Amino acid sequence: MANINLASEGGVVNSAPQSDSHEFDASQTRTQGQLVLRRFLRHRLAMVSLGVFVFLVLFAFVGPFIWTFDFEDVSSKSYQPMSGTHPLGTTQVGKDMLALLMRGTGYSLQIALIVAALATAIGVTFGALAGYLRGFVDTTLMRLVDLLLIIPQIAVAAIVVKGFSGSWYVVALVLAAFAWMQIARITRGETLSLAQREFIEAARACGASTSRIIFKHLVPNMIGSITVNATLAIASAVLTEAALSFLGLGVQPPDTSLGVIVLENYGQFLNRPWLFWGPFIVLVSLSLAVNFIGDGLRDAFDPRQTKVRA
Repeated sequence: MANINLASEGGVVNSAPQSDSHEFDASQTRTQGQLVLRRFLRHRLAMVSLGVFVFLVLFAFVGPFIWTFDFEDVSSKSYQPMSGTHPLGTTQVGKDMLALLMRGTGYSLQIALIVAALATAIGVTFGALAGYLRGFVDTTLMRLVDLLLIIPQIAVAAIVVKGFSGSWYVVALVLAAFAWMQIARITRGETLSLAQREFIEAARACGASTSRIIFKHLVPNMIGSITVNATLAIASAVLTEAALSFLGLGVQPPDTSLGVIVLENYGQFLNRPWLFWGPFIVLVSLSLAVNFIGDGLRDAFDPRQTKVRA
């Protein structure tokens, strides 16, 4: 089509199409996954915490293959000070503290991850079912949650763990059995709100099944809170296991954990502080790192956040 020139006082105005540089470029669009990853990578505190967490994972699961001492090796002298051979000294029975710390961190991580995975899966499923179905199902599930919440977790966990020899996986299963209730209540509350939204009504009108609505529509829109609750479950499991083990009611020998190591060496707090502060610092660092990673993931997955901060 020919260009149309219009006369004006200032001269001639050309109405020809301008440059296409401002037009939408499909090649510049990003998928939801790319946006989430970009937001997370720009969260500085979360990235630092992720680095700490990855370091602790490598320390726990790769370190034993590199380090010269085994955690069961008692050939060294008792209570040797920090040195190039033993960076964190040795214990009362001659075990290298660094090797023992690697082993304990590994067990604590395994327990925490199993607890978080099981508690999140159970809590989200029960909470979403209660919030979506309402009525009798909601009342029954929430009364069960209320009943379990009033049971003293530490006392029951200690009794059960003692009765099953205190293996680390038993500790993980027992802690998971008492960690899902809060997640279920939070999930139920969000489900009650989301169930009234237009996209859920549209899914019902299209004949979508209950399971499809819950796991394809409701759960993805709660990913922020689910992620935060999962990370909090990890941190909580680490601290709860440490508390049980410190009281002598958690992980039992020959297994070990950060709580067990702190228990065995808290008496050296003044005379040989490195034996206490080593596992204590790892315990605190692990808990804080997981919490800050959860904050970063919450911001990245938030569907209401449409901008990527520079």
